[in-house]
Amino acid sequence: MKVAIYPGSFDPITKGHLDILKTGAGIFDKVIIAVARNSEKHGFLTIEERVKLIKESVTDLNNVEVDCFDGLTVNYAKKCGAQVLIRGLRAVSDFEYELQLSQANSALDSDIKTVFLTTKPKYNFISSSTIREILLNGGDISKFVPEPVFEYLTNR
Repeated sequence: MKVAIYPGSFDPITKGHLDILKTGAGIFDKVIIAVARNSEKHGFLTIEERVKLIKESVTDLNNVEVDCFDGLTVNYAKKCGAQVLIRGLRAVSDFEYELQLSQANSALDSDIKTVFLTTKPKYNFISSSTIREILLNGGDISKFVPEPVFEYLTNR
């Protein structure tokens, strides 16, 4: 069974994230979308809120699980029996950072491979930080986030 981890902060999850996740779910037997805890970052949403919203957004994906983790991604992947990390690319500008991260993970555990997946062009400009900025300035985020996220954030 090929298991992949799709790690990230997902603060909040976007339609671009879901596009990557759906592609990964079509390739791997199981994908665990894993919200990373970062003690140095104070998130917009709590870890619990993110996990709940992701779960509500992926009900149609039978081979996807949602979890959160602390520490190194490769250690979490090993604990879950995953062989692959999924990383999403929106544009060429993402590649340099993602390549460095992939190489660092490979140096930590050469058994864990990284797969880069790209979003559809219509999602290239969407990022969680852009969503937060639009929301905090009274803009409409409904085109950029899954319905459960839109409802939660507009009623928050």
